[in-house]
Amino acid sequence: MLRHIFFLTVVRPLVFVFLGVNIRNRQLLPDGGPALVVANHNSHLDTLVLMALFPMRHLKAVRPVAAADYWLKNRYIGWFANSIMRIVPVHRVRDKNAAPADPLANISQALSDGHILIFFPEGSRGEAEKLTRFRSGIARLAERHPEVPVVPVFLHGLGKSLPRGEGVLIPFICDVFVGEPMRWQETQNGFLSQLEERVEGLAKQARMSNWE
Repeated sequence: MLRHIFFLTVVRPLVFVFLGVNIRNRQLLPDGGPALVVANHNSHLDTLVLMALFPMRHLKAVRPVAAADYWLKNRYIGWFANSIMRIVPVHRVRDKNAAPADPLANISQALSDGHILIFFPEGSRGEAEKLTRFRSGIARLAERHPEVPVVPVFLHGLGKSLPRGEGVLIPFICDVFVGEPMRWQETQNGFLSQLEERVEGLAKQARMSNWE
């Protein structure tokens, strides 16, 4: 109940009224799970915007994949992450000796449970509208779950509305470009390359749209 209230009274007005986010090809978003929505990552707003794109009836199934060391670092942030955002926690591998046997296990379980997951393959927030190399985790997930559609998305403007390291929200024209779903290719490198090309293509659409 608290989660629905938060998204109805805070997140959706923020996304659609204050930011006035424009969505291109919204119909390409998955209508159910399991599914992976993959996007560039420049701002804490990214997750909220992507979750707000789905109808409220799907909210229960939509969950962001997030770093456990950041979102579960204390009980207050942890409560918000677990109770409101319902994150799928991932333990980032910093020490191989302390790493879990399967760092993708929580994500695989969530997909098996039929959830729609939001995944940022760059791994952490970067500079506004600048793509960095995708990490291999998304390719390993696609190989493990070849039946699951992977929907590429490019977010434009959110890195300027709330850049990394800033705490003041600035109104800025924000756009979401949704691409055609794709599925597992024959190799991890091939899949990763094609996914990067899809997101880069959406980024090009965003640039052309802003030049018009």
